[in-house]
Amino acid sequence: MRTAPAARRIVDALARQHPGAETELHYRNPFELLVATVLSAQSTDARVNSVTPALFAQYPDATTMSRAGAAALESMIRSTGFFRQKARSLIGLAQGIANSHGGRVPASMDALTALPGVGRKTANVVLGHALGVPGFPVDRHVLRVSERVGLADGTGPGQVESELCALLPAARWTQASDILILHGRRVCKPVPICAQCTIRQHCDYVSRIASSDSHDAPSVRTTGH
Repeated sequence: MRTAPAARRIVDALARQHPGAETELHYRNPFELLVATVLSAQSTDARVNSVTPALFAQYPDATTMSRAGAAALESMIRSTGFFRQKARSLIGLAQGIANSHGGRVPASMDALTALPGVGRKTANVVLGHALGVPGFPVDRHVLRVSERVGLADGTGPGQVESELCALLPAARWTQASDILILHGRRVCKPVPICAQCTIRQHCDYVSRIASSDSHDAPSVRTTGH
């Protein structure tokens, strides 16, 4: 795992490669971002963004969504996948917000993760982007990039979140997550495009590949004439 100064240099370099990194989900308030993030599981942000305008026109807040019928909600979010499970989660979380939090999305990790369908990653997205509370969302892109580069060596999202949070100041957690996510989507894909990466000289993965290629290269024999 890197030192804090090294981690900051890597994130700074990636920030220059991905200026203005931000969540690609469209939202106008914390409730909309919470719903959109739940819908984004096993889906794409583009797909979610195509669904949410009509959804929020019909159910603009927790109170109205808490009264939604499951069948009606399912039909509106069907294209995001796992629509029955997601509809149950959305109705449940809306009821929790309406009944226990006065209709306002709570601004704490414990309160958010107590809502149906809201895990730590989703809570961190909402805290960091919509509620002004430092949060470091860790998704599959963050896991892949941080492991390859050498920013973290944890085996799961919780461990990686703790390691990354320890390396960076809290004020940068959400931005760093956005940067790593975009880098994972655009460059450090499952099959990475290393030639387009601005931190390849600092990347453990690139170093391992270079070392492996060097060891596998055939020896060159010279003969006299």
